[in-house]
Amino acid sequence: MTAQNLKWNEIHNGIWRAKIGNEQPISLLKAAEVKPDTEALDNLSGVTFPLDKTKISAEVINGKTYLRFPLQKEEELYGLGLNFKTHNQRGRILNLHVDHYGNGDSGRTHAPVPFYVSTDGYGVLIDAANYLTVYAGTGVRVDADEKPVLRDRNSDPKWEAQPYSDAVEILVPTDGTEVYVFGGKSMLEVVQRYNLFSGGGYLPPKWGLGFTQRVPTLFSANDILKEVADFESHDFPLDFIGVEPGWQTMSYPCTFEWEETRFPDPQGFVSTLLDKGIRSNLWINPYVSPVGSLYSKVKPLSGSHTVWNGIVPDLMLEETRNLLKEHFFENHLKIGVSGYKIDEVDGFDQWLWPDIATFPSGTSAEEMRQVYGLLVQNMTSKWFREMNQRTYGLVRASNAGASSFPYVIYNDYYSHKDFITALINSSFIGVLWTPEVRASKSAEEWLRRMQTVCFSPMAMLNAWADGTKPWSFPEVEAQVRDVAQLRMRLLPYMYTAFAQYHFEGIPPFRAMQLLEGFSFRSKKIEGKLDGTDNPYAGHKTKEVRYQYMMGDAILVAPMFIGETSREVVLPKGKWYDFYTGTFVGEEEIITIEPGLDNIPLFVKNGSIIPMTETRNRAPRTDEKMDLTIRHYGDIEGQFTLYDDDGVSFDFEKGQFSQVEIKVKKDKSGQFKGHILKPEKGKPYGYNKKVVWEYMTQN
Repeated sequence: MTAQNLKWNEIHNGIWRAKIGNEQPISLLKAAEVKPDTEALDNLSGVTFPLDKTKISAEVINGKTYLRFPLQKEEELYGLGLNFKTHNQRGRILNLHVDHYGNGDSGRTHAPVPFYVSTDGYGVLIDAANYLTVYAGTGVRVDADEKPVLRDRNSDPKWEAQPYSDAVEILVPTDGTEVYVFGGKSMLEVVQRYNLFSGGGYLPPKWGLGFTQRVPTLFSANDILKEVADFESHDFPLDFIGVEPGWQTMSYPCTFEWEETRFPDPQGFVSTLLDKGIRSNLWINPYVSPVGSLYSKVKPLSGSHTVWNGIVPDLMLEETRNLLKEHFFENHLKIGVSGYKIDEVDGFDQWLWPDIATFPSGTSAEEMRQVYGLLVQNMTSKWFREMNQRTYGLVRASNAGASSFPYVIYNDYYSHKDFITALINSSFIGVLWTPEVRASKSAEEWLRRMQTVCFSPMAMLNAWADGTKPWSFPEVEAQVRDVAQLRMRLLPYMYTAFAQYHFEGIPPFRAMQLLEGFSFRSKKIEGKLDGTDNPYAGHKTKEVRYQYMMGDAILVAPMFIGETSREVVLPKGKWYDFYTGTFVGEEEIITIEPGLDNIPLFVKNGSIIPMTETRNRAPRTDEKMDLTIRHYGDIEGQFTLYDDDGVSFDFEKGQFSQVEIKVKKDKSGQFKGHILKPEKGKPYGYNKKVVWEYMTQN
């Protein structure tokens, strides 16, 4: 099959699909059961096919599919999985394979999404549930359109170990696949299209954006209730509790049934938490223990190999999913459990089923590895949707098409800087990631980690092994409380950002490259030719690192242990300090010395930031909050505040409010704020009382 007979069909506004070879029985998008938001896609600008079709090639040889897409000279490529150390993926070889992250960006990671987005304004998705090999501008063909310059290493100092490549080439180990191309007037619009094609981003319940504490493994109901009381005595936010493996009669493998000595009254325990405004989230992995009542029912519908002596349910089978649903409803959902932490669906190889395993559905072990995280997310999210109840949880594996699922990825790795790199990279591939906190060696590290987790999709302290508390370092307890309460105060702003994710496909936390006016590119810096350690060392890439946007207006620039200063790259326009409103710079690189107490935050000129009062719980559906509305900069601004009931899916039926907030200058040149009334009959959780803060003018 050649470029001349590759047929591209525009299936949605700005999205094209081509089929190569034979259709596969399972793919990533089939596993996720994506339902594109066609109305939202139609609202995006119209674009033409963004690539030269004559330079795209696809052919099937000996049962394998070979794909080739063109690259221009200065293009940068982002995406291709949840990477922890790099952003720009051009010049890298990646083996996209669901796995626990192994301290290197090899492609083996928790979300090896085969989607990349280019600075030239397009994206490419390979919808294959297989281990893919991606040569992202590394292979040089003899018949390349743009050949690299021939250099003599003996005499030319510009010789490079990796010559220039004008193509992305992908090996798919099947006799066919489907490929999608996404167009856009910017990188952000491409990402929007991808997220909306996947159904739109997930809008969590308001309680999901509060603080969560995951308790030690063998905590009992009484231990957990004492933990809740400790949070109250320390005046610390808490919206949901993570209950770890000891809640079950057996785990690793699991029964999914309550252990009676630690939890003699599960319903009473869950109800007591709910009465306090706190939700419960249960740890699980999907491998069924022989001592549980579910085992005999699911065994005929499970794979040939075990994981930790537990059988692996074949989630491709409806009968399997129905049995799990019945069991989970009876033991968890009916008594008020609000969500799950889904562990161990990623790797390592020696822990999961081997690639020689078989499954009753006929799905290969490789395919099952690539889609299992999608299948379990899809299955469990449907349970809560059936109850018209939003959930929010954690998962260790995901893939393409997951934007609409109510899960945040996490792992057991623990590099603070790499966590922030992953948070940034997650915005290119339609997943959410949390830089969770577990333990620290010093008060400084503790505070820095707590600051960044409070500016991420899930503010989580994971104390399952260490028993840490937010106040474990008393010398910084006040600062930790301050940043947690700042997150709670920013709930109106953050919830609106997640609404944008759902309705418009805009990631709530996103890379600087997705911001209009961000002109800073990766730069090649000279590498050192060292004949002993690495005779083929070449150029290295210097990237904009460790800063990102939360919503449209707030730039987050985390600090790390040992740092007293850092550089921040400011995009186009004027930027202001969040805490003081003072001007800090305009389209430039600044150096800041922020001190330890606060995480550096900067706000775009003319921005409006709606906030609420200090509180330790997300609001109830019948509760009204006061608004404080901040304005930054020297120009007028506007903001559309989103709200709904915060718990149900009724917003999908139009039960939500969008209230316009504007700040304009009056005749004397002073700023004055205006907020419109919400539409009658629509949910709106704010009082008429508004406090206006003009941060820069004051």
